[in-house]
Amino acid sequence: MADLPDWVLLAYRMPREPSTPRINVWRKLRKLGAVQLVDGLVALPATARTREQFDWLADEVLEAGGEAWTWTAVPGSKDQHKQLTARITEAIAADYQAVLDEAEQVAREDTATRRTVERMRRELRRIEARDHVGPKDRDRAWGAVDRLAVLLDADDEASRR
Repeated sequence: MADLPDWVLLAYRMPREPSTPRINVWRKLRKLGAVQLVDGLVALPATARTREQFDWLADEVLEAGGEAWTWTAVPGSKDQHKQLTARITEAIAADYQAVLDEAEQVAREDTATRRTVERMRRELRRIEARDHVGPKDRDRAWGAVDRLAVLLDADDEASRR
């Protein structure tokens, strides 16, 4: 299956106590956009960046008294690759959809502020940092936030007249 792209895998096991290191690893995996295959096994599309990030997390797991291995693998079939990609796409699409929904609600209620728009832009940048597939929802969410900014600019212009 040489025509399928590689994935980087992190297999890890951590002690139950103390829970703080386990929670920190979980949060970092979430921030990276990793998809959990089974308990203690996560995956991302293999890039130099994702390999390095998983290596750093493996070191963190070891420092916390756990066990960790990083692997590069090719899915066994095109169907498995599609399933992995779909899982990552679904998770990131839900995050974009949440921002899109909020932007649309703020526009309907006419409650947009510069602070709200900037907060949504920061959230979109955080989502993009863990977006490995670029679903169509990304452009829709950015467009909704940009429309809010345009509405604010128009309101500012109207109030100056």
